[in-house]
Amino acid sequence: MGFVFKYGDNVDTDVIIPARYLSTTDPAELAKHCMEDIDPEFAKKVVRGDLIVAGKNFGCGSSREHAPIAIKASGIGCIIAPSFARIFYRNSFNTGLAILECEEAVAKIDNGDEVEVDFETGRIRNITKDEYYQAEPFPDHIMKLIMSDGLVNYVQGQLAMEQEIEGTSRDFLFEF
Repeated sequence: MGFVFKYGDNVDTDVIIPARYLSTTDPAELAKHCMEDIDPEFAKKVVRGDLIVAGKNFGCGSSREHAPIAIKASGIGCIIAPSFARIFYRNSFNTGLAILECEEAVAKIDNGDEVEVDFETGRIRNITKDEYYQAEPFPDHIMKLIMSDGLVNYVQGQLAMEQEIEGTSRDFLFEF
């Protein structure tokens, strides 16, 4: 549950995290500059659990993985848009950033509204307006990525469980 930062169509990755900050991969440092070219006060205002609601084609532009990392590290718990750029869509799940497609929610939610999302059912509740909207719920495999905080953590967890079950070490897989 959190408050909404609302943006328009075609918010590109250069706006999400400007290229001048790509010399770092530190999530905390990226978060300090997240959205600053479109909303200079974003990093100062966002609180863990807040949401971004945006227009179509969110995350278009270059394929930088820094964009979803910066958004997630800023505290945003979910992005709701009618559509996402293809690479941003995949990078979001790979980094454990929850995104939902729901045109009705985007049309009816306003900047500053308080909203909560149930990822298992896809139900979006606008607390401010006492309205509900329905997005497609996450399939089990996507829910596992989000709950694991991204693909790398999910795979590491799976390997650790496998090692525990088999009683063997697979450290050799990660040596180069």
